[in-house]
Amino acid sequence: MDELFAGVLAGDRTALGRAITLVESTRPDDRRHAQELLSALLPHAGGAHRVGISGVPGSGKSTLIDTLGLRLTGTGHRVGVLAVDPSSAITGGSILGDKTRMAGLAADENAFIRPSPSAGTLGGVTSTTPNAITVLEAAGYDVVLVETVGVGQSEAAVHASVDCLCVLALAGAGDELQAVKRGLLELADVLAVNKADGDNEQAARLAAAEFRRALPLLAPTSEESPVPVLTVSAATGAGVDELWDRIADHRRTLEASGALARRRAQGRLAWMQMLLERRLLEQFESQPGLTDRRAELEQAVQQAQLTPEAAINQLLSSP
Repeated sequence: MDELFAGVLAGDRTALGRAITLVESTRPDDRRHAQELLSALLPHAGGAHRVGISGVPGSGKSTLIDTLGLRLTGTGHRVGVLAVDPSSAITGGSILGDKTRMAGLAADENAFIRPSPSAGTLGGVTSTTPNAITVLEAAGYDVVLVETVGVGQSEAAVHASVDCLCVLALAGAGDELQAVKRGLLELADVLAVNKADGDNEQAARLAAAEFRRALPLLAPTSEESPVPVLTVSAATGAGVDELWDRIADHRRTLEASGALARRRAQGRLAWMQMLLERRLLEQFESQPGLTDRRAELEQAVQQAQLTPEAAINQLLSSP
């Protein structure tokens, strides 16, 4: 553990990969070692600018991160990327293919890209994303970009992990109407309409105008208002510098008002609550005899002899 700790602080890429694998592990012995490592790394973390990149599938998140990441490393930043890939509800597996769409950044010595499976965690990220951020920050990465799975309106746990949530939208996808509904868009700190190039450029500008009219109907998530809305093209790079400027402005606003510390504190509590619920479920399911009793009740539910709620009540009251 001492060797791994030293390797992470030194920025050794092999040690960094091993450390993230450790903190993502669900094995009980790995969890103990992971907490030991994280406790040692915590005083060396916390200094990075944490940015979430979210949006519907196909909105160009990976391509944008590749383009933006290269701009950042070109100006002296060290960029860590956590790319969360959806896990299959049938097999439990993940393709982990986001890195292939970040070919330029993957070859950059000042960048580190880590694909991770969502493993059934809702909210666009994994249950260990905050731990992986701590490892990257301790290794000296001053910008951490978290690419979520293709999320919908209700999946917003990523907001508790980052300082700024940038939501990508597309013209003609119906997102303009969704802007007046509660959900992911009301958590956006910056909103960018992507693929604003070629024949789609005008449509993207019109979509951005619709967003600017709709978003004021939602309560702002932080001190600054209104949420900046702009158009970008991850493919050509148009608007990417302005996007980073808006993200940097958001960070400065949070720091000046003291909201950054409050947001991070609230995020830590949100993750604590989520982990508590997960651990309580694990402890409950590990009780002796529970598996057989659960199987009996599941069969009764399948045969319409019990409602799911009645079955749960009996399961919870089992000695």
